[in-house]
Amino acid sequence: MTALLHNVSGPGSTAVLLPITDSPFNLTTATQAGPGSSHSLAPLCTLCCCGFVNRTLAVVFMVSLAFAIVVGNVVTLTVFVQTRQSRTPQGYLKVSLAIADMMVGVLVVPFSVYTEISLMVTSSLPIWYQGSSTSLDSSSLGGIVSPWQPCLLIGPVFAGCTFVSISTIFLMTLERSVAILWPLQKDALVTRRRTLLLILLSWGASFLLALAPLIFSSNFILEYNECSRMCNYTPLLLGGQLPPDANILLLFPTFDFTLLGGTLVVNILSFTSIRRYSRKRKLLSEGSLSDGGGGGGVGGCPHRPSFSDIKAAKTIGILTFAFTASFSPIAVFVLGNVVGYTWCNFSFVAFWILTGNSCCNVIIYSVWDHRFRKGVTLLFKRDHSPPHGEKS
Repeated sequence: MTALLHNVSGPGSTAVLLPITDSPFNLTTATQAGPGSSHSLAPLCTLCCCGFVNRTLAVVFMVSLAFAIVVGNVVTLTVFVQTRQSRTPQGYLKVSLAIADMMVGVLVVPFSVYTEISLMVTSSLPIWYQGSSTSLDSSSLGGIVSPWQPCLLIGPVFAGCTFVSISTIFLMTLERSVAILWPLQKDALVTRRRTLLLILLSWGASFLLALAPLIFSSNFILEYNECSRMCNYTPLLLGGQLPPDANILLLFPTFDFTLLGGTLVVNILSFTSIRRYSRKRKLLSEGSLSDGGGGGGVGGCPHRPSFSDIKAAKTIGILTFAFTASFSPIAVFVLGNVVGYTWCNFSFVAFWILTGNSCCNVIIYSVWDHRFRKGVTLLFKRDHSPPHGEKS
């Protein structure tokens, strides 16, 4: 996801970030910017972003989170790839979700760790940060080409993986709803080929949306935000005002909450069917409801969901709740920034709560998915089993 920082440029200097509300740093430039000029860190900063101890704690937290994300999703991918029972449409969707989370742990978080360590060691911004505002300054600097901005890669990766996660959860919900509402037609409607095609479409659409502010507007750049410790979109001020197309960032929360709302509706339909089936099964066990003489299911319901389908639906419902809870602070932050507020402390909490969601899925699987637990057990026991030639 993205945040906003007010940005303005002046003649003969690179862009200047204006300190508003509780922005942690006032990034200023030399009077005459040139190839050797550099940003300097002013003493204005907040508690969460200033001081060697606070930065050290932040780096320790980031490293621990990256380790948890990578290890957890490596286990998830290994279980779903090597377990034959997991080679289903639902298993493919879970693999897609794990890959998106893995990319966050391998690219996004380590980049923030590298940048924070560089700031602690050198007390100055990296050279690539100094040249991030090339769109405004190339003419004033005599045509000098600035260094490549790594945030052009890291920012869209984080946003794209976020969109992939919510779109994959939506597809998982649809797949489970078909299994619960129309169990007899499940194999015909939900095939591996259709699932793989939908996964590819979700990845393509998600990363296209992540690049939308750069594709459809020339008033945004990607910079490393000292508040959130993430690569975020930054609008270029026009006459001291936000550009007229700054609302394009509202596409992000609109997309996510639209899919989350659809996921919620589908979950309600699925759980309503599950509750109706459970109530009939309870009445039948108490003798209050006859089987209808047809033998076609509980309480005359010929299309009853299986126990594994019910458990899978509950697991996906928990995944949806966890993602909604982790994304909501980001949505509030983006809406506030479009209005004109910059919340430094809140932005750090919001962005890293969303990042921490990348290591939550393996925990949810371990608690609620008995097939996943069994796969993990077989995975770790397999290394201790003797070779086939020695079993006799």
